[in-house]
Amino acid sequence: MKIIIAGAGEVGFHLAKLLSYESQEITLIDLDKERLLYAETHLDIKVVKGDITSVSVLKESNIVNADLFVSVTSSQTSNITSCVLAKQLGAKRTIARISNTEFIEHKEEIGFEKLGIDELISPESLAASEIELLLSQSVFNDTYEFEDGALTMLGLTLPADAKIIDKSVKLAAQLLSDIHFIPIAIQRFGSHVTIIPRGDTIFLEGDRVVFITSKGGDEELCKLTGKRKTQIKDVMILGGGQIGSITANELANTNFNIKVVEKSKDRAIEIADQLSNVLVINGDGRNVELLDEENFSQMDAFISVTGNSETNIMSCLVAKSKGVKKTIALVENMDYFALSHSIGVDTLINKKLLAANSIFRYVRKGEVVAMTKLTNMEAELLEFIVKPTSKICYQYIKEIDFPRAAIIGGVIRNEEGIIALGDFKIEAGDRVVVCCLPEAIKKVESLFF
Repeated sequence: MKIIIAGAGEVGFHLAKLLSYESQEITLIDLDKERLLYAETHLDIKVVKGDITSVSVLKESNIVNADLFVSVTSSQTSNITSCVLAKQLGAKRTIARISNTEFIEHKEEIGFEKLGIDELISPESLAASEIELLLSQSVFNDTYEFEDGALTMLGLTLPADAKIIDKSVKLAAQLLSDIHFIPIAIQRFGSHVTIIPRGDTIFLEGDRVVFITSKGGDEELCKLTGKRKTQIKDVMILGGGQIGSITANELANTNFNIKVVEKSKDRAIEIADQLSNVLVINGDGRNVELLDEENFSQMDAFISVTGNSETNIMSCLVAKSKGVKKTIALVENMDYFALSHSIGVDTLINKKLLAANSIFRYVRKGEVVAMTKLTNMEAELLEFIVKPTSKICYQYIKEIDFPRAAIIGGVIRNEEGIIALGDFKIEAGDRVVVCCLPEAIKKVESLFF
């Protein structure tokens, strides 16, 4: 697949890096010579120096043969313009990074596809949505929704008092009369190996387990793992940048009590004017005395989304020491994710990774409608639509030649999420959620052609 990425900044470079690992044919365009030199020496890709809105530069990049054109510079205007040009010059699919989230809300009304833009993404908006979902599922460290929650991915670390410790997956399922969840990936404590569980796989203390759940599955998991579902109501957000303000607005509109701490006086005034139902505090969030004055320790959740990863992590650690139930830190350094088990923060989020996940589904074969990579695990979650011609169609799950390194997590049929076991028959139009390791991706894709 030939992919052209416009913009060699953080998001563009990270996307090029992930795609180059998969032996895709990548071309990276940017005006910054140093950025391109770094990318060219570190990645197996082609680079082109020039303005992404230049017709001659796009032609030099062989835009006429591009399967996918992704424009992810920091300039919304340049991204939209380059996608329109790329489509006219022959690119099969285009994706533009935008900063104005109103464009996403009114996408159909404006008709971006008619202009030549197939998809819009906002890393900041994706991060805000991720935070909102994490707060709604406060017990869990990782979350992802398929079809507005028909099926939900939930991740947690098994404590010593979990009822399923030292039990096989099959025995654990028998602890409840009716189950609405299935484990799809396990990472043992102290290991980086991802296990796709089967019926005889044993749950161990300290396992990081990812589940797919249908309605009610979260409550069942709480019972079996000894976790207590606590309601999040009072939230403090450190950082009033784009992610902080979008998050504050969305949470305040869903009846959370929100306090935003912003260091810049001008920005604090701007947010206060925009968000009448949010309390905005002008001050340095690294000042613990200031936070104490604002009843820091009484918060149910603390979210740190400043532009500095270290500040975000350290402030969340302070919040945890004060008894705050849920902490979420925005980090730019991908290496921090490898430390997420021991770092002490409940959840780390990265907007580059969220943006890459959103784009990645267009690289997969078969009709993929959603995709996410499991944090710190070598596995992907893919949602396929079953076509009448798919090899998997009209087959019972137990009869499908499914690779050992993959598992069906659930099926969405008529907008209802189903935990589908061996006797379930796949039909045309079903949306099937699959978890698979890298070596199984091609085989899984072939089943949905």
